[in-house]
Amino acid sequence: MQTMLLRVDPDSSTGLADQIASQVRGALMSGRLQPGEKLPAARELAARLDVNMHTVLRAYSALRDEGLIELRRGRGAQVRSDVNLRRAEFEQQVKELIDAANHLGLSRDELIHHIDKVTT
Repeated sequence: MQTMLLRVDPDSSTGLADQIASQVRGALMSGRLQPGEKLPAARELAARLDVNMHTVLRAYSALRDEGLIELRRGRGAQVRSDVNLRRAEFEQQVKELIDAANHLGLSRDELIHHIDKVTT
């Protein structure tokens, strides 16, 4: 993956690690990043984005926890070859819905109420 595709906005209300993870997810969804492809080393990406290496590692850890990438000591981060892109896309849409609800000031219970209302 070319690191030039990733950008962070230090003035955004979204944390830097979340911005990085979101952009990697987006690259997966759009096909710019393929299953099995290596991600830039955390140190290299941190230097190019001018962020702390631990910020990149937090983003990579979140992506690992979501089942999108593998982290291997000494071999770096790599998109899982068995990644389920449809599920990842769905999870991204859920996150965007939650962000939109938060922006509107809706509580978790209110969001669930709206989902229930639409689905019944």
